[in-house]
Amino acid sequence: MEVVASIVSGAVVETGRPLCGSIYSTIKKIVKGPVQQLDLLESHMKSLMVRRDDAAKEMEFAEREGRVIKGQATAWVGEVDELKRKCDQIQEAKSSRCFLSCITKRYRISTKVAEHLKEIERLLEGGSSLAGSVAFNYSEVKEVEHIPGPSIQDQTASVSEDVDKIMTLLSEDKNRIIGIWGMGGVGKTNLVRNLNNELLENNSNMPFRCVLWVTVSKNLDIKKLQMEIASRLGLNDLKESSGADRIAIQLHRRLKEESFLLILDDVWKKIDLDKLGVPRPEDHRGCKIILTSRSLDVCRDMLTDVEVKMSVLRDEDAWQLFSRYATDVVSSDHITPFAKAICRECEGLPLAIITMGAAMRGKKNPEVWKHALNQLRRSVPCAAGVEEELYKPLKWSYDSLEGKDLKTCFLYCSLFPEDFSIKIDELVWYWLAEGLIDDREKYDDFYSRGISLIENLKDSCLLEDGSSEGTVKMHDVVRDVSIWIASTCSEDGSKSLVRSGNGLKEISATELSSSLKRVSFMNNDLERLPDDSVIQCSEASTLLLENNSRLDLIPERFLEGFEALRVLNISGIRIKSLPVSLLQLDDLRALRLNNCKYLEKLPSLERLSRLLVLDLSGTCIRELPRGLEQLCNLRHLNLCRTDGLFQAVQAGIISKLSSLEVLDMSESGYIWKLKGGVNEEQACIEELQCLERLQVLSIRLKWNPSHSSQDTIISLTNRLKAFQIAIVSPLPGYILSN
Repeated sequence: MEVVASIVSGAVVETGRPLCGSIYSTIKKIVKGPVQQLDLLESHMKSLMVRRDDAAKEMEFAEREGRVIKGQATAWVGEVDELKRKCDQIQEAKSSRCFLSCITKRYRISTKVAEHLKEIERLLEGGSSLAGSVAFNYSEVKEVEHIPGPSIQDQTASVSEDVDKIMTLLSEDKNRIIGIWGMGGVGKTNLVRNLNNELLENNSNMPFRCVLWVTVSKNLDIKKLQMEIASRLGLNDLKESSGADRIAIQLHRRLKEESFLLILDDVWKKIDLDKLGVPRPEDHRGCKIILTSRSLDVCRDMLTDVEVKMSVLRDEDAWQLFSRYATDVVSSDHITPFAKAICRECEGLPLAIITMGAAMRGKKNPEVWKHALNQLRRSVPCAAGVEEELYKPLKWSYDSLEGKDLKTCFLYCSLFPEDFSIKIDELVWYWLAEGLIDDREKYDDFYSRGISLIENLKDSCLLEDGSSEGTVKMHDVVRDVSIWIASTCSEDGSKSLVRSGNGLKEISATELSSSLKRVSFMNNDLERLPDDSVIQCSEASTLLLENNSRLDLIPERFLEGFEALRVLNISGIRIKSLPVSLLQLDDLRALRLNNCKYLEKLPSLERLSRLLVLDLSGTCIRELPRGLEQLCNLRHLNLCRTDGLFQAVQAGIISKLSSLEVLDMSESGYIWKLKGGVNEEQACIEELQCLERLQVLSIRLKWNPSHSSQDTIISLTNRLKAFQIAIVSPLPGYILSN
């Protein structure tokens, strides 16, 4: 009845037109309309299906390429398939008997056909926009890619512990950028490789959609890094010919869609994340970054939230690793002592242990092991591959140091014996004497500069804290590499001869050549020095002979061959006097004679006018050296533990040392007194007020508890950076210090 009512109402269109004619016309349209509409629907649906099949083939091809299909394309195909199902149901109505006889059914079909035609039109438009772009221009990202290397089960216990530590740090929200730093060869790459592979094995609880690994290396190439990240993300249409800025924009857009962990291995200098195209972790909560570097400064420049320093292996882990590479031969009774000694020489450094273990693998002759050990102790590459696989990779840390002076400061530290704790104060004064620090700077400035250089070397893992406060030392392998560099390939072309701590009894004159810049025979058993020929070391600026307790003579001709010396250390030997040839060293800046217990007298020093440092501590001198007052450039005078001085510090000598900045007379036999408490020939405390540049003072003082004496002491100490005044009377044992 509703349909009839509709027909009737539709028939009354024009006034005066016969009612039956209108009804007939409308009924005729209803009878013929659905047939025509169904034909039209079938035609349009065929066009849509052609578009749908094209899209499906394109999607199939994209999937074979590994690209990610757009959700929009998948949804569009689904809508087309659903519409096709509905249209097929309507088309089936054409074959039914009641199609022509049932006006109501034909009307309903006509309405649905009209709706479907509109839907087809919409889907055709949507299909046109999808043509050629049903998939993203990148592949589906694999969550984690396996990085080849030993499995964690084959690693030492310390590696597993380190992986667990980093995993814990990753789980904490506050740690967005984690820096792992340590010396070359300590196992930083091995650690993050095991971390990566552990995430692959146990990725069910991994908080990241993907882990991206990029090796940076020493020569930073931003575009190369960008292309590696793009490849990992499946951005296959990114071309290397594109500008770095353009690539960065596309990488940033893509990475914003992911939660990811980016591992930047082997970073040598700051990487600008914006230029690279990596979202900053503080702006993208789904992002975390781990970087490895040899330098703590690089970690700080990258704004790391936490820095983890890699330590060398424990003794048991080191031996386990060495044995694995050297094989069972190390269990032989004849070889085990040498093998363990070689392993100890590596001092827990994995790269050194692996290199040496592999080099000695399967060698069954104990003499071969003995020779290798001797060569190692002389800092000489002892087996094939050691130089290429160990020394050269570690040399990169040296190459990365900024400035020739810093590199020379590093090489200077190799002059000291193995495992030797170098006094920082002494080292800074050496560098000043060598000209590695500007000697025009005041005490505060040059000393701060020296400390800064040391901290820089420590942050680069080329120096480490010594065994006591105020000292530093070199790792044995780093020292070996430093000696190798200094003797073969230093940047300034100069060479060093390092024979410290080798147990030598004599020096071969043939080793002392004019090409040498620095020479060290510290901590040996030298009994005599060459004196039968003139030594030709005319370019040498440093000569270290200290702690050769059997040496009792410095031949005149020996020092004649070192005419350019700036640093001479002959401390801790048995000499009673110094050769006159010492006075020919016009350029000498530092002379250390400490702990020469038998040294009682020195020649006149007035010719050593450039001397900056004079150390006579622990000697038996009974009076100040003649000519001392003429050393107008002297900045550091050490008379500590000079018991023999007693009353032999003459008035008017120390006060003439106008450049003096450090005076150490702690535990000296001389007791300072106020003017009036000493005779006119002896130095008094008031003389020290004449030393306008004095910064550090250590003396013994006989105290006079009067107002004037207090004013004198206060006036003196107020301008000092550091002082230690031991009161011997009337309050023995009392010390004034800051």
